[in-house]
Amino acid sequence: MTAALVIGIDLGTSGARAVAMSSDFEIAARAAASFADPATGLRRPEVWWEAVTTVLENVVRQIPASGVRAIAVDATSGTLLPVDRAGTPLAPPLMYSDRVRDGAILQRILPHIPAESGAHGESSGLAKALVFQEIEGVHAVLHQADWIAGRLTGRFSATDENNALKTGYDPVERRWPNWLSRTGLNVELLPEVLEPGAWLGGLSDAAAARFGLEPGTRVLAGTTDGCASFLATGASEAGDGVSALGSTLTIKLLSDRPVFSPESGVYSHRINDLWLAGGASNSGGRVLSHYFTADEIDGLSGRIDPASETGLDYYPLLAAGERFPAMDPDLQPRLSPRPRDDAEFLKGMLEGIATIEQHGYARLAEAGAPRLRTLRTVGGGAGNAAWTAIRQKKLTVPFLPAHSQEAAAGTARLALAGLRKTGMPA
Repeated sequence: MTAALVIGIDLGTSGARAVAMSSDFEIAARAAASFADPATGLRRPEVWWEAVTTVLENVVRQIPASGVRAIAVDATSGTLLPVDRAGTPLAPPLMYSDRVRDGAILQRILPHIPAESGAHGESSGLAKALVFQEIEGVHAVLHQADWIAGRLTGRFSATDENNALKTGYDPVERRWPNWLSRTGLNVELLPEVLEPGAWLGGLSDAAAARFGLEPGTRVLAGTTDGCASFLATGASEAGDGVSALGSTLTIKLLSDRPVFSPESGVYSHRINDLWLAGGASNSGGRVLSHYFTADEIDGLSGRIDPASETGLDYYPLLAAGERFPAMDPDLQPRLSPRPRDDAEFLKGMLEGIATIEQHGYARLAEAGAPRLRTLRTVGGGAGNAAWTAIRQKKLTVPFLPAHSQEAAAGTARLALAGLRKTGMPA
């Protein structure tokens, strides 16, 4: 009998990736494809589909196609597009970072939206849905991952709980809330919401023939790229945290209960019978790179003794304003006094970011999440040994290796979990 495999597809800002994964979480194949037209491809759904088609065809060529049991898709959170009954896009999508500038729309939302909702702001999915409902012939407003799944199944009417969050979905009550209609939104345009990993539909005959897969192969409800990246690390139990040390510091923590802290910009995704809470600081790697090149950081880090402390009490920011662990638009950077020794200056900044990370996990615990139990690290700063040692002193929990940093691998893990819930062999 052919070993069971699942395929996770990640659609990002520059292209698509896919991995095939076995039931023991080993990656059997992977593929990547950039958008054919990088300048405009980000906003052209057909270019999205071409990239997805390329990676799916390439992955299937590397594995026994008869072993594929399920496919799931993740994509950028907050990217929406309007479609007709056949799933044909009726206007260019509004991307995750696009802002709705129509003040009248934003004012319609404001009186009705609860503080703990994930649909706040000019770039929310809700604001975009209100724009798209005015288009003639619109049948549904879908998220990016929904549309790709629709191309696989022929079903353009469903989404997942994670992508739906920024459009106003209530993950606690597990429904589109009644207040949405009071904003003037035609709620009939919203897709049905499924649990991430739930059965969404069977692979259509046309898609099966194109990719050499069995007709009816399960297509499961996916997730956002952020949730997928978290799952890829292997974090799976309440108290497992993941810190992303990129241009900014982002922390995420699995919880056994929902966590909402509007004053800190914290809300929760429901995933794999747990809750994923987190926040993002304005501090992080971009502050370091403002002062030093990557090579300089590597060289100076080799001169740092993590066993001692500088006592500098820095709060590394490039400009006033912080969003997490506390939302304070007036918080000023603290980066003085500056020692003459650049290694000591860098060490002070690393200590400051580590302290923010420590306070971030403490803030989540204060809001109701479990205390940090284990920590995995991703991003460019994960390989800095001096920074890791400084963080270990601050956080005092086991640091575990991340299984993967590929969002597609996280979506494949979600597909495996979804199969197991249904009793299907995986």
